[in-house]
Amino acid sequence: MKQADLKQPETSSGIPVELVYRAEDLEGFNAAAMVGEPGEYPFTRGIQPTMYRGRLWTMRQYAGMGDAEESNKRYKFLLAHGAGAKSRGGLSVAFDLPTQIGYDSDSPLALGEVGKVGVAIDSLEDMQRLFDGIALDTISTSMTINATASILLALYVAVAKRTGAKIKELSGTIQNDILKEYIARGTYIYPVTHAMRLVTDIFAWAAEEVPEWNTISISGYHMREAGCTAVQEVAFTLADGMTYVQAAIDAGLDVDAFAPRLSFFFNSHNNLLEEVAKFRAARRMWAQIMREHFGAKKERSWMLRFHTQTAGSTLTAQQPENNVVRTTLQALAAVLGGTQSLHTNGFDEALSLPTENAARIALRTQQILAHESGVAQTVDPLAGSFYVESLTNEIERRAEEYLATIARFDLGGKYGMLRAIERGYVQREIQNAAYEYQQTVDAKEAIVVGVNEFASEQEVAVPIQRIDEALEGRQVERIRALRARRDAGVHAATLACVEDAARSGENLMPRIVEAVEAMATVGEVADALRRVFGEYRESVVV
Repeated sequence: MKQADLKQPETSSGIPVELVYRAEDLEGFNAAAMVGEPGEYPFTRGIQPTMYRGRLWTMRQYAGMGDAEESNKRYKFLLAHGAGAKSRGGLSVAFDLPTQIGYDSDSPLALGEVGKVGVAIDSLEDMQRLFDGIALDTISTSMTINATASILLALYVAVAKRTGAKIKELSGTIQNDILKEYIARGTYIYPVTHAMRLVTDIFAWAAEEVPEWNTISISGYHMREAGCTAVQEVAFTLADGMTYVQAAIDAGLDVDAFAPRLSFFFNSHNNLLEEVAKFRAARRMWAQIMREHFGAKKERSWMLRFHTQTAGSTLTAQQPENNVVRTTLQALAAVLGGTQSLHTNGFDEALSLPTENAARIALRTQQILAHESGVAQTVDPLAGSFYVESLTNEIERRAEEYLATIARFDLGGKYGMLRAIERGYVQREIQNAAYEYQQTVDAKEAIVVGVNEFASEQEVAVPIQRIDEALEGRQVERIRALRARRDAGVHAATLACVEDAARSGENLMPRIVEAVEAMATVGEVADALRRVFGEYRESVVV
């Protein structure tokens, strides 16, 4: 077959892929300036000079189910099997939907959802049970929580105080990325302006109280899960990041005081080399944004530090064992791209929360990559590849076009991304990308093994994780018993202080900490803020 007869393939972002890449494809490319050395601006090759030769990425497995006791067992299981080995132990907490949107387990709106997609946390007592027997100042804890991030961080700090942990040495991350909730995920509570205030209150408070804590994980992951392309994931994530930085500056914070604690959260998808190039492009772009646009002076302020999770949306219910291979390829892309921490999905997660066996295989996948594959032995091993460097440049170019478009939504202002979200531009771009991809699957232009090709006539059932239905009743009984025995006067006074701080503009975090220490529940603190801020109402975008 002649080369002219071959159909030109494209990456998931629609970037045409040439049959062969040569030096002329990088004509005018200044490798010293655009690639540089690891640990040096613009950090294309990684944020540390030695990367995994000095320290492996943190193996941070996302887990949470049922009540605090069940999740505590899973955390101890993961730590015992090497999660975070050769680094500070790494846990990642998944919360149930009521906790994420500020409802207690006994709320009528929580009925049927308690403990289903994560752990149910209503109070300080629940948080104590969740981390029972785990020294908080010896591990790094990531919490996937956004609208109620301030409350869950306050609970974590309160538990640390009670157990005698050194508060200034607490290490971890709260997601706290509310903008992507309005774009793709939906677990918002308050109108955007008030939600952004909570974000910057956390920035300011944490810089003093928990200086080792990452106060936000700016997340492209969920936008990718909703169907965006690799280019869109870079562009929209960095646009969100720019919005948070600008909001913090406008709130009076010095950029170099909070920027070193910013972190990011990316998806790792199936197109191996496009994903590697995506991570490299994002690092280079963020370094330029922070140094040139925001005028940050500290090198750590220029560094894009990120966590990666393999792509849940690529997991198939059909032939679920194939997902082990998908996850391995995605994990390899994250490591080749220089991630700081990584979660690998369980092969059964298209069917349920992962079983212990699936969670063990997912963790072992990372350990095999780290210790048997050789990829950790040298930094940025694909640097200099004509294709990878060309793809890195093209992702950057296309992402910059998106950033320019977004900036035009607020001409003369600094909040183009907020306006773009309000007008539905970002949501439409993601919806269109998801629709176009599904069309290629339906037409078999994109092959999904076991789904639209290579299907099995008879599927083999795999064991799945089931949540005890009696758990919800027990959790409701716990929270009602707590309300009956706490000091009602102190509890009411602290909630009144939360409301007063919300009205006055005072930083909310000290008041929220006081409230949870007085046994105010997650739902009660969220309701105190609802009474002042109101609730966000979504505009339908088509």
